[in-house]
Amino acid sequence: MKIVSWNVNGLRSVLGKGFEKFAISSKADIILLQEIKVDFVPIELSRLGYTIYCNPAKRKGYSGVLSMCKSKPLSVRTKILDSGFDNEGRLMLLEYPGLFVVNAYFPNSQHGLIRLRDKLKFDQLILHKLEELRASKPVVICGDFNVAHQDIDIARPKDNVKNPGFTPEERAWMSKFLAAGYIDTFRLFETRGGHYSWWSYRFNARKRNIGWRIDYCIVSKELRSRVTNASIMVNVAGSDHAPVTVDIEI
Repeated sequence: MKIVSWNVNGLRSVLGKGFEKFAISSKADIILLQEIKVDFVPIELSRLGYTIYCNPAKRKGYSGVLSMCKSKPLSVRTKILDSGFDNEGRLMLLEYPGLFVVNAYFPNSQHGLIRLRDKLKFDQLILHKLEELRASKPVVICGDFNVAHQDIDIARPKDNVKNPGFTPEERAWMSKFLAAGYIDTFRLFETRGGHYSWWSYRFNARKRNIGWRIDYCIVSKELRSRVTNASIMVNVAGSDHAPVTVDIEI
């Protein structure tokens, strides 16, 4: 099973930048999109051979996740946490015979850390939910976590201490999450720094590779031996994020 996860920063925008060609060439079994900013499934996606599920935010032009599946899941859920976060269209749970796949768009703690408390609440709720799911079968969670975990996951760590996405609190939760029995699949194959999945549109940051690794494909440890590859598709343009991938033997 090949899973591709991508924060597209606006689905309508990325559709005009070669998304259909990308989806076909990816040969993915599941494509998970975040920050779609639409409340409908564009007709262009219906030509790609996937069954499509959309979970928009109630607020227009904000957040939202969409999942594209070659094989229909046993079930699909979007009401997962509390009504506040569920109304923001941040999660989708796909159940398959051998595992759960979660499409996730974590909150941004925002400038001035005005949503840090909300972000940490979401973090705790999602970990609790994943542990509930994991009691019955392994879990894969992919998406934009809006946190760079370690110094090697950000180009300029000293300049960003206490900034949104690199606060001690957010990083500590990520450490707690992984310690609970979850694997950052990219780090199974690459232990060095300099690999990022998001770059600011300012200051020519992507060309200069001044970025953050905030998009992840995470598996519960029961799946570790079945992970055969994980990557960041840094050459795929169209968003300020790059797609991230994981391959799992099923």
